[in-house]
Amino acid sequence: MNYMVAGLVLFFGPHLVSTMPSVKAMKVRLIGAKAYKGLFALLALAGLVLMGYGKSEMSFGHVYNPINDLRHAMGLIMWVAFFLLASAHMPGNIKRFTRHPMLWGITLWSAGHLLVNGDQGSIMLFGSFLIYSLWAMFSGNLRGAKKATTKVPVSKDIKIAVMTLLLTIIVMFSHRFLFGIGVV
Repeated sequence: MNYMVAGLVLFFGPHLVSTMPSVKAMKVRLIGAKAYKGLFALLALAGLVLMGYGKSEMSFGHVYNPINDLRHAMGLIMWVAFFLLASAHMPGNIKRFTRHPMLWGITLWSAGHLLVNGDQGSIMLFGSFLIYSLWAMFSGNLRGAKKATTKVPVSKDIKIAVMTLLLTIIVMFSHRFLFGIGVV
């Protein structure tokens, strides 16, 4: 559990700093923009590695019974989550409907996983991402996040949808290899 906690701190610490403009600005002034971005990326990557290792090392501490019937819907939930994540970084129309497509994708990914996993490690991992994504949307809105106004051809959204559908299928079939838990 110590690796999981260390990973959560290393990952979410810098992410939380980025939701506080005055603290972030002070850090950037102290070490420079490039060094800040590099350190941010390094800490986030180290945090992800430690979270993954920590989750794999945790004993299965049963907390609640997951909703097993929802396992069949997880493919659709994950496809929508991947679609939102990709739409945040690619030209498409989703940003005209929500200010935070990436954070909504993380919210769906984490909430879906919480519904189908009832162990302590899953609650720590996915619960942390869920809480952070909701906080980041709230704080982003307070800072004036805006929806996009530029329309792009729907073909761009279709391209993202097809690409993320393929990604979802790949992740589903390789989930056991990647994360130690089979889903198909």
